[in-house]
Amino acid sequence: MMNPEGGDDADGADRAFAALQDLLPKHLLSRTMHRLARSTHPTVRNLVVRTILRAYPMIDMREAAQPDPFAYPSFNAFFTRALRPDARPVATGANVIASPVDGTVSQLGTIANGQVFQAKGSHYTTDALLADAASATRFEGGAFACIYLAPYNYHRIHMPLDARLTATRYVPGELFSVNAATVRAVPGLFARNERVVCEFDSALGPMAMVLVGALFVGSIETVYAGEVNPPPARGGPVRSLDAGLGTGFAKGAEIGRFNMGSTVILLLGHRTVRFAERLGAGSTVRMGQLLATAG
Repeated sequence: MMNPEGGDDADGADRAFAALQDLLPKHLLSRTMHRLARSTHPTVRNLVVRTILRAYPMIDMREAAQPDPFAYPSFNAFFTRALRPDARPVATGANVIASPVDGTVSQLGTIANGQVFQAKGSHYTTDALLADAASATRFEGGAFACIYLAPYNYHRIHMPLDARLTATRYVPGELFSVNAATVRAVPGLFARNERVVCEFDSALGPMAMVLVGALFVGSIETVYAGEVNPPPARGGPVRSLDAGLGTGFAKGAEIGRFNMGSTVILLLGHRTVRFAERLGAGSTVRMGQLLATAG
């Protein structure tokens, strides 16, 4: 049953799936996937690539800079493949916010009283999500968009605006799946999972992109700091990274990638953000297309 805010009510199957994940050794499974995805043994690589291509026939290798799926040295290289330069035109305009990724919109809306809507009956706070109370106040009254990347999506993350990097934090946490069933069943999921928080200043005000880890996500990588959370480095305290601070990135520039699929949460501090009319929970987006306008 659809709820009035656009999500689905969690049912018994959703809760059972979430409960099963509680029992799984999620970090161990992700470490195993990390090793498997990077294997350069041709038999291993080809087996995993073939399995994914059969499971997701919608993968269009004609968009890829290297269209031969078996030319990549490892499954991870195939999974994070670059696209042709003309494959994703980027929406232009100083007040135009482009989608940072290919994916499906989980939710989008306004940040009010420090709350971000996850699913019916479930919110999380910007304070918890960003792991920084001072940063969270910059987004009050602004807007958010939560976009889920399925295994068949393009997995590089790009800039929605021209902006300058002001902070990066690695936040340890759980590794629940981020599919729709788990999002409905696990309260505050995105503020509980492992994540990398990237904060920026732009002409439209503060912006943050939160790269959320998930079950089987081997690591999260940025173009300026490399692999932020390889399995041996997981856990421990929140870590601030100095790499790249002050660097300016143009709209459409690559900022990072998921080594396996997950979710990006975009926070915008501008108070007059208007999302494209066609967008809502369940809408699909492609990197570079118009996501919203401001002002």
